[in-house]
Amino acid sequence: MGTTTANLPLRERKIDVFFAAIFSVFAVTSLISDLLPTIGVDFSRPTGNFFVDSNYWYAHDADPLFMHPPDWMRIVTGLSAFGYLPFYVVLVWCLLRGRNGIQLFAVIYATMIATLTGIVVFGVEFFGDPATRTGNPGKFLAFNLPYVLIPLLLLVRMRRPLPFARRF
Repeated sequence: MGTTTANLPLRERKIDVFFAAIFSVFAVTSLISDLLPTIGVDFSRPTGNFFVDSNYWYAHDADPLFMHPPDWMRIVTGLSAFGYLPFYVVLVWCLLRGRNGIQLFAVIYATMIATLTGIVVFGVEFFGDPATRTGNPGKFLAFNLPYVLIPLLLLVRMRRPLPFARRF
């Protein structure tokens, strides 16, 4: 008979508690920020609406591509709002419950987000047309780099079978 490896209890997988907290925040930010450009909400000026004003505050000096998204960028934000958001909810549950079946989906997600955000969006923001380049690289990176680095860290976490049977 084969032996089965039991998952470690959550208290012994502190990295998964960290990931669950971070991806919970990512779920909220997907809803607050990525939904607006996807559905065509104009946040090129403050309006008194918390969500519009939050996006304006971030984008007005740091992210012209986000503030005035071309169609392809609206697809990227739509993927976040309607694809990543539900994934984040499932991922957080799987992290907290130790569901190893999330491993393949986490690897696919981490690869996609690193490619779309890390290469495409960062490439346009730093090396693209001058009209789409960030005017505030520090602010841009402070808000966007975690969306590349944390998924890459998740990719490392999910690198071997049965990720929840080990600490990292």
